[in-house]
Amino acid sequence: MAYYPVFLLSLLVVVATLHGIHAVEYAVTNNAGSSAGGIRFTNEIGVEYSKEALTSATDFIWSIFQQNTDADRKDVQQVTLIIENGEGVAFTILNNNEIHVNANYLGNYSGDVKREFRGVIYHEMAHVWQWFGDQNTPGGLTEGIADFVRLKADLAPSHWVQPGQGDRWDQGYDVTARFLDYCNSLRDGFVAELNKKMRTVYSAAFFVELLGKTVDQLWSDYKAQYGN
Repeated sequence: MAYYPVFLLSLLVVVATLHGIHAVEYAVTNNAGSSAGGIRFTNEIGVEYSKEALTSATDFIWSIFQQNTDADRKDVQQVTLIIENGEGVAFTILNNNEIHVNANYLGNYSGDVKREFRGVIYHEMAHVWQWFGDQNTPGGLTEGIADFVRLKADLAPSHWVQPGQGDRWDQGYDVTARFLDYCNSLRDGFVAELNKKMRTVYSAAFFVELLGKTVDQLWSDYKAQYGN
């Protein structure tokens, strides 16, 4: 009987430690009102599912980026998700870690809206945690890394390009995500290492340092592998 209080105290310490590790707070606001997208968000997605998706995305991205300690990550205390009537799909404001999702997109989406919403969240959350090379990283690479996260989470939508397709390595989004997946197959953890190198600066030489070839050579090899 005397051992139970010690056990419970130890358990409480473990729980407190785990909560301390995951100290990010998440807030969700639906500003889309009675629009079709706002109603669909409320009925088919909801606040609790959104918070779970945000939390899971963070955990997954920390793993993909190998951001195992606070020192590896940005100092992000809170991420706010705002559902609103707008244009496009979504965007992230980095100076206050706000993710904005277009309710009109959700309202008009014809497939599994919860899966698509989750994929969008993983993409946008990648922007919260990735490094930008002091704002010098090419935009196509930035978006490609975010879609690489979505790809590795098995949340790629059916309309994405197939491996080997695309015109340029830095075309962005799904094209660059597929290319980065190829690079990652050459060196496991490549994307995590590339992201780490971009913490304060960006250089195309990072590809040579990590894979021994220029990014243009890698793109040519990638295209050749798929007969393109």
